[in-house]
Amino acid sequence: MGQLGRSRHQKRARAQAQLRNLEAYATQPHSFVFTRGRAGRSVRQLSLDVRRIMEPLTATRLQVRKKNSLKDCVAVAGPLGVTHFIILSKTDSSVYLKLMRLPGGPTLTFHVNKYTLIRDVVSSLRRHRMHEQQFNHPPLLVLNSFGSHGMHVKLIATMFQNLFPSINVHTVNLNTIKRCLLINYNPDSQELDLRHYSIKVVPVGASRGMKKLLQEKFPNMSRLQDISELLATGAGLSESEAEPDGEHNITELPQAVAGRGNIEAQQSAIRLTEIGPRMTLQLVKIQEGIGAGNVLFHSFVHKTEAELQAILAAKEEKLRLKAQRQNQQAENLKRKQELREAHKKKSLAGMKRARAGAEGDSDAEDPGAPPEAVGASQVEEEEDDAEYFRQAVGEEPDEDMFPRVAKRRRQGGPPGKKPRPGSGRGQGGNWRPPKPKDRSQRVKTKLGSRALRQDRGRPSKRKA
Repeated sequence: MGQLGRSRHQKRARAQAQLRNLEAYATQPHSFVFTRGRAGRSVRQLSLDVRRIMEPLTATRLQVRKKNSLKDCVAVAGPLGVTHFIILSKTDSSVYLKLMRLPGGPTLTFHVNKYTLIRDVVSSLRRHRMHEQQFNHPPLLVLNSFGSHGMHVKLIATMFQNLFPSINVHTVNLNTIKRCLLINYNPDSQELDLRHYSIKVVPVGASRGMKKLLQEKFPNMSRLQDISELLATGAGLSESEAEPDGEHNITELPQAVAGRGNIEAQQSAIRLTEIGPRMTLQLVKIQEGIGAGNVLFHSFVHKTEAELQAILAAKEEKLRLKAQRQNQQAENLKRKQELREAHKKKSLAGMKRARAGAEGDSDAEDPGAPPEAVGASQVEEEEDDAEYFRQAVGEEPDEDMFPRVAKRRRQGGPPGKKPRPGSGRGQGGNWRPPKPKDRSQRVKTKLGSRALRQDRGRPSKRKA
């Protein structure tokens, strides 16, 4: 059995061919065709028809929303390799077409005097030749009457030439040329006539019957006795099926072309069938940049040299003021950043000093508790001992036994704390009576001296 699949060399050759195709596709010009503003149904359909002209090197399913600005489209066009914008817009009285070259311009603004959609052109034809295979390759651009009529006319021709990929006449494959875009310049009216055609190549030198046999659709010969009748007289064929050919469209083919009878070095006729759309354009102005630059040429407004110099000076002054504002803003931002950094350093240094003062130096020797804290703890211990002595003996201890407690009584309480009135026996003392142990003593202590006097006046219920 033979080897299944492709060999290693076949895979490598296919990968290299795909890489070459991708590189060639990336070097070709690409375009975006869309509308801006309230264009209306007819202008939106015209933009879709212009996309058919620009296929396959255009975004056929591009959707531009109302909130998308021109800057958004430019930002998206860069990574995608888009080189041209064709923008259609509509005002209350006119339709305009703008042709932009990315990323630096220029911008050409045309007034659309007349236009016809594809559906209207096709409906007016008796037989139209339009199929999807024709749009697999870009059209052939033909410029007519673009002579020495001024620099603006030369710029128009250059813009339209750069809109489509270049063709090498020595190596081009004729089977890839299925459509033709004709742009004719009328120097009298200064208008551009744009027409879109489908190309068909048919052999010449044969009768109408032979041409019919060479076509894919076989003719009806039910009423003929012999095939010679079809070849000799062309019986059963309508006059519209035989198109007149002449020297204007007959040529010798340099290579074989797809179709029956189109052989290399044989005479064949080139036939064009219009498939639309049609447009009649008139140049309005040429601007630098993308829609917002100096006006290089204007068809209706002509200014003197002094006016141009004044406009240029005003624009330079505007740019100077803008640069000055930008420099001032940059200096303000730098100054604020320096102040912020200085404040941050100062705050961190203060926080560090506060933390060092609170925690102390870890490497230094621990000085221990302050003397005030030591004295307070010893006084509390002596107070507890004095209280225990009172409860055990029933008498007040001498001052010599607990000197710190006696000193504290004389001072009127602990340091830093005001003594409460009546808190001790003497003036400002803090002595408190011992807690009663039985219930009767607790009740008496709670009721106070009045309850004690009432209790003394009552007779005793204790039995003798």
